[in-house]
Amino acid sequence: MPDTPPFSDDLSAGLVAKRSAGDNAEPLTISEISAALKRTVEDRFGFVRVRGELSGVKRAASGHLYLSLKDEGARLDGVMWKGNAGRLAFRAEDGVEVIATGKLTTYPGRSNYQIVIDRMEIAGEGALLALLAKTRARLEAEGLFDRARKRALPFLPRVIGVVTSPTGAVIRDILHRLADRFPSRVLVWPVLVQGNGAAEQVAAAVRGFGEIPPGGPVPRPDLVIVARGGGSIEDLWAFNEEVVVRAIAGCPIPVISAVGHETDTTLADFAADLRAPTPTAAAEIAVPVREDLAAQIAELAFRQRRCALRPVQLGRERLEARAQRLPRPETMVAQRAQRLDDLGERLRRGLADRIAQARTALHHPAGRLSAPLLAYQLRHARQRLEAERLRPEDLLRRIDTARAHVDSLDRLRRQLDPRAPLRRGYALVTGPDGHVVGGKAIAAGLAEMTLEFHDGALLVSPAGAPRKPARPARPGAPAAGGPQGDLF
Repeated sequence: MPDTPPFSDDLSAGLVAKRSAGDNAEPLTISEISAALKRTVEDRFGFVRVRGELSGVKRAASGHLYLSLKDEGARLDGVMWKGNAGRLAFRAEDGVEVIATGKLTTYPGRSNYQIVIDRMEIAGEGALLALLAKTRARLEAEGLFDRARKRALPFLPRVIGVVTSPTGAVIRDILHRLADRFPSRVLVWPVLVQGNGAAEQVAAAVRGFGEIPPGGPVPRPDLVIVARGGGSIEDLWAFNEEVVVRAIAGCPIPVISAVGHETDTTLADFAADLRAPTPTAAAEIAVPVREDLAAQIAELAFRQRRCALRPVQLGRERLEARAQRLPRPETMVAQRAQRLDDLGERLRRGLADRIAQARTALHHPAGRLSAPLLAYQLRHARQRLEAERLRPEDLLRRIDTARAHVDSLDRLRRQLDPRAPLRRGYALVTGPDGHVVGGKAIAAGLAEMTLEFHDGALLVSPAGAPRKPARPARPGAPAAGGPQGDLF
């Protein structure tokens, strides 16, 4: 029997579809064949785990995540619904190698198949580190890790905000260390530190501390500590999320990152103002030791007192050194005392000698006061007196000489008398101070003057000035003969 198509016994195609003899199969619609393929694929591949590199990652406004998984030879479209996409522990982006768990299905609208992803994880630690390096490079290119952005920590914060789990050992270690070093007020913002939603809670806590207004009912922290204990890279992954890094970098309060142990490093460490190797070390960095501060203050107070007393001490030393160079007081007084004794002795001897000399001088004239000698001297004096005769011509001649001398002095007086010319019509001009005005220039500068005539005085002033009463005439001068006009 020759080979023929199962549904046709005629190799030629007609214009109108015809049912062949013995053909009882109805033609399927597109929707029917698509539904059949969908059931077949979903029944066969109801649970699959696929490893591939993410490509074309796009998050729709509805929250659904659309992406493609590819390897060297093929590509598989995928979709992750909003509920599952919100539980992702990492940020899905192109180039990340992942393992996706879900089921295959078809999408009749585009005649293709795709995987509906229920869970997606990074394919191994190597892929996780590659994603970490890629995220770090991108954020570093934006300047979030620049050292110029780092701020200095407050020396003694009054309030410290701590972002960590409230039930772990981390918060107890921090509180214990703060109590030992310098008791401070601590505000704890409880958050998840690993798992789904941990990154969002940590970021919200950091932003919340930064948004507390100063002076409000809740005190604003002076310092924020983001802390978590040690763990694997998966346990610490929440602190590598971009949302946490941006929240720390944008916090207006200085932040200390204390995530993991000394060997653990997260992107939060690069964004923070300071990285602490452990949460306990973060508490030690945050506050100084109170006893050390007290000792330092005491040392400064001692140095202050010493500095204040140092000039006094130096002055005392200089005074003592200079006092040692001065002679002793008793040495200085001894010479003066010796000189005083010498002068006293000389005075005593001088008085005694003076008394002796006076006594000798007194006795010497007394020896000459004898009665015969006195009688002789009396007779000799009487003889001399009798020899002296008073002749009238001698007395008259001396009187004439004296009279002539007095007359010459009187004539000179009359010639030099400044008021003598007044009788000939002249006037004597004097100023307010009584001095004679000797020239026109001096007279022009005076406010008033006195004109003295032989029969009285007249007070004159420049034209327009009020006149003052005339000064009374000199005693003995005759009364004024009549009014006198103003010279000016």
